[in-house]
Amino acid sequence: MPHNFEFAAMADKNHGLGFAGKTLDPQAEKRDETSLPSALANPDAQFLLFARGKILLKQDISEHSALFSHAEIRHLQIDTDKNSKNHLILLGEAEGTAYLALDTGLDPEALPPTLEASEYRALYTHNLLSPADSGMVAQAAALLAWHRTHRFCGRCGHETEMRIGGFKRICTSCHAEHFPRTDPVVIMLVTYQSPSGERCLLARSPHFAPLTYSCLAGFVEPGETIENAVRREVREESGLPVGQVTYHASQPWPFPYSLMIGCFAQSLSGELNLDHDELEDGGWFTREEAKVMLENIHQQGLRTPPAGAIASALIRHWVENS
Repeated sequence: MPHNFEFAAMADKNHGLGFAGKTLDPQAEKRDETSLPSALANPDAQFLLFARGKILLKQDISEHSALFSHAEIRHLQIDTDKNSKNHLILLGEAEGTAYLALDTGLDPEALPPTLEASEYRALYTHNLLSPADSGMVAQAAALLAWHRTHRFCGRCGHETEMRIGGFKRICTSCHAEHFPRTDPVVIMLVTYQSPSGERCLLARSPHFAPLTYSCLAGFVEPGETIENAVRREVREESGLPVGQVTYHASQPWPFPYSLMIGCFAQSLSGELNLDHDELEDGGWFTREEAKVMLENIHQQGLRTPPAGAIASALIRHWVENS
């Protein structure tokens, strides 16, 4: 059955978020050992190229592009056959064109002048690629990171091999099957209805950019629901008891293979008790305060994460919906 992911995604609340725009048909029901060779034989195939955890971009006067043709790969002297065993992944197809990702092993500091190696975050903070292409990069980056760290079997320790175009690894000894992982992370904007009006909790970790305040976040633990993960993380980091939890939107986050699950959490108390091992600072902010932080015009220079990050989207939704 044909997929129209792009049309469906337009109605999602994560529309416009960085890395959330992938529209490829993954052809999941058709993946087998012939999928990758068949895609490589497609003369119109397009490739994403990676180099040591960065995405390679073609530099042009007017725009950047991350897609390379067979001819461009040959010009760069990259051998897809040599790299296919552990470094080449079939991402999916669109309108008959196959899209693949290749970990080239190239040195990002020794590239031709027509290429540059970009950090993943820059793709949405600097609008370097279209949402669809940034979404492909997120998919590819997560898969390549998983393959780099799962070369050996977790059951017996022997080496594993990539199969079905990069969506499975099989142990060469015990034949155990291993599948790509996605780590769920809850990220939540905590709100509290105080006598003087509703406020949101924003905090900063020591590793944040200077003056940046954001939502609380943490990994979902085994056996937890999303709602209970939100309640636990908020209690651990701020001391606040949480009642109602509402899901809002999600965002792929290829650092290395997380899924950010954005929620709103209603606090039952306004008494903060921050965990200073985790948080450098935090406090309650009014809608007007959060609004000027979103717009980078706060008098003290306080700001939120950039547009395209799910934290920014959660804060903006709260600001604009009283």
